[in-house]
Amino acid sequence: MKIAILGHGTVGSGVAEILIENANEVSAAAEKNIELGAILDIRNFEGISYSDKFVSDFDEILNDPEIGIVAEAMGGTEPAFSYIKAALEKGKNAVTSNKELVAEKGAELLSIARSHNVNFLFEASVGGGIPLIRPLYSAMNAAGITEMAGILNGTTNYILTKMFRFGSGYEEALADAQRLGYAERDPSADVLGFDACRKIAILSSLVWKKTLRPEEIPTEGIDKITAEDVSLAETCGFSIKLIARAKKLSDGKIFAKVSPALIRNDSPLASVNDVFNAVLVRAKTTGDVLFYGKGAGKMPTASAMISDIIECAKSENNIKSVFWEDGAQSVFAGRDSNAERYFIRTSFDASEIIEGAEIIGENAYITSPLSESEVSVLTDKINEHGKLLSKIPLFE
Repeated sequence: MKIAILGHGTVGSGVAEILIENANEVSAAAEKNIELGAILDIRNFEGISYSDKFVSDFDEILNDPEIGIVAEAMGGTEPAFSYIKAALEKGKNAVTSNKELVAEKGAELLSIARSHNVNFLFEASVGGGIPLIRPLYSAMNAAGITEMAGILNGTTNYILTKMFRFGSGYEEALADAQRLGYAERDPSADVLGFDACRKIAILSSLVWKKTLRPEEIPTEGIDKITAEDVSLAETCGFSIKLIARAKKLSDGKIFAKVSPALIRNDSPLASVNDVFNAVLVRAKTTGDVLFYGKGAGKMPTASAMISDIIECAKSENNIKSVFWEDGAQSVFAGRDSNAERYFIRTSFDASEIIEGAEIIGENAYITSPLSESEVSVLTDKINEHGKLLSKIPLFE
């Protein structure tokens, strides 16, 4: 069976390297001969051992009967969506690392795959090299998952780790992440929480079989976290992490949120540092299960795509458990369906305004559980008398 790769960037080149350098191991795992058939890219890559594999026209891949699996590593929604849709309709399996595509178009592509008895798999779209997606649709499929929470973005985790470990300010830590290649020149997708939002939407949709749309999920990044927040959190025995969370409520609706959160230092997520990711899954039959590992990078992500290629090669038919319904009706429970305690820091003594709060420092408080609306009302009250400096929920 031949594999076509769409895009020869960081991840795509990693997939090509594994297919060539580990050809025997991949074929043995797939229980059939697997080889690189073609790579779609408009650029020239002369001087590499597989330069003869490049094509610039997707139709060459689409119409090649020997190509049975298309591995998309282009990023973005288009033309990735159109290419994968065409491949699935042609009876070819498809795998991707493209979180934006899966979050936005996953239900449609999974439906097309099912109707053509092929597979659309996306292990690399969440958690990079962490085996996460497959355990959720196979090993834990019947476990009765009720809640998930995790650190799903390595860039923000590195920045926060540097702020805690070295006392760096946000801007300094971000600049260091960019220098090391952990953050893009435009880091907004990471630091504003959009990347983590797409990933928790994918996990929620996969586990609970209904589309959770990213645009519905309240999302806040780490760009407002200050050195003062870090210092006070440390003093009180907390860490700060960007946490993406989702839970299924008793009425079947799903509450999800992405935001910085204070985590007690004895939590397993508090010790996840640098560019590592972790997801804590809570289920009725298994209790808490932690998935941990490198969440990004060329070879971990490429390895996850290879695992999907092997799964497609071994599966003669569509894997029925990899599916969720389209998003015709919203399953989001609403912003006020969850109450949580907040760390609040103000420019003045606000103890009389924040009723029932625990005072943890000068002009610093932990509130009683509040809904989003109640927090909004409290914010307005504080700003009438002074200034709200920080508002960070606790992850408990």
